[in-house]
Amino acid sequence: MRSSEFRRLQVWQKSMDLTVRIYALAKTLPIEERFALADQMRRAVISIPSNIAEGYGRQSDKEYMNFLSVARGSLFELSTQVEICERLKYIDADLSYSVIHLIDEISKMLTSLYKRLSSDL
Repeated sequence: MRSSEFRRLQVWQKSMDLTVRIYALAKTLPIEERFALADQMRRAVISIPSNIAEGYGRQSDKEYMNFLSVARGSLFELSTQVEICERLKYIDADLSYSVIHLIDEISKMLTSLYKRLSSDL
């Protein structure tokens, strides 16, 4: 069934792993950030696998590419939020580095998928 095949995409799987990591990170933020920064981080990270899946289900590669672009934008938003957490000393540099490394990996995968789809147009 095509509708669930997006689950086989490594970029979707890694973005789901990132979602779990960000939810765990958000739980460690100070109480005053749980309804501001933490909520914004959760919204951004949820957007990534959601847009990959939604785009996959669209009728055309052009539509799919649009959703991949939105996912990539959310990824960059999340990267900024992780750096904010580090600069505010809410997380240590090692945790920040490991999350940013995963973000970079997903970004490269999204870019590659986008380019592959655009070459087919």
